[in-house]
Amino acid sequence: MANGAVLCLLFVSGLCQKGLAAVIETQQTVMAVVGGKACLNCQLMQPKDVRQVSWQKVLPEGEKNLASYNKYFGQKVNDGFQDKVEFKDAGLQNCSIVIRRVTEEDEGCYRCLYSTYPDGALIARTCLQLYELHEPVLHVRESNSSEEAVVSCSATGRPAPTVTLTVPHYNSTSVTNTNATVTVTATAVLPRLHGNSTQVGCAVRVLSGPQIEVFTMIPEVTLSSADGEKHLGVNVTLIIVLVVVMSFVCVAIIIAGLLIQKHRNCVSHRDSEKNKTPQKTTKDTEESKTPLLNQENEVRQRMSTGKKKENVSPKESSLRAGCQRQLSQQFTDTQ
Repeated sequence: MANGAVLCLLFVSGLCQKGLAAVIETQQTVMAVVGGKACLNCQLMQPKDVRQVSWQKVLPEGEKNLASYNKYFGQKVNDGFQDKVEFKDAGLQNCSIVIRRVTEEDEGCYRCLYSTYPDGALIARTCLQLYELHEPVLHVRESNSSEEAVVSCSATGRPAPTVTLTVPHYNSTSVTNTNATVTVTATAVLPRLHGNSTQVGCAVRVLSGPQIEVFTMIPEVTLSSADGEKHLGVNVTLIIVLVVVMSFVCVAIIIAGLLIQKHRNCVSHRDSEKNKTPQKTTKDTEESKTPLLNQENEVRQRMSTGKKKENVSPKESSLRAGCQRQLSQQFTDTQ
């Protein structure tokens, strides 16, 4: 019977606490980066006669007052927290504080306490969870093959950060450091494009904190020194061959031009000589042949006459021989 009464009492107490918590709206967990700031907020959802709102840090040995806002005396930050805590919204219905430059000592749970009349204290609880995240480092280097590039993105945080590359496939490794932080590295091997660079990105996040993104470019494939020398040698050889061929073509064109010009000069000179030399007409030829014929006839007549005479003088024989030679010479010239 007593056990039943205790269970009933606990059940009613739980309902009361749950109902009171529902009156105040707050975040169960607040994420903040180490060195940053954390905002803790409480808002009373029902109209109540509030006399004071207090913020307390929950410690193993009990609660410690940080700051308060009073209906009559206004806001107050307790000693030892003036440089650490400040009010963001100071009011009896909505009251929020900001913790600056948070450290590991600030991590834990806090509660906001509404002192009301005649309901008494209304309490809500929120916990501050810290994370540590350093700027990620995105690096691109050439692999063993000049056609591929190795992309790596490293981030250090607490707890272990999530590192994501904007590529289909990559591998992740993690290393725990001496200060309880974890370094996570994502690595991928990507092909390099000819004549075109490629952008790759890296996204880093710790728990549900804000995401940090960095980007870099994978350079396009360029010719190595050996390939460059090889292509340069091919280009030089091709240029030399082209120069030689063009030289032969130019020489051939020049020689052909000279031959054509020489031929034209010869033809022109021949025509000019032909025009200068008088041509013998048929009449002149006949006239030149007439004396010869006359002389030949005279010689023949004399020879026929001389046959009748038995004795021919030496003078006449010489005259005959001379005439025959002259006739032969002139006939040869005319031919």
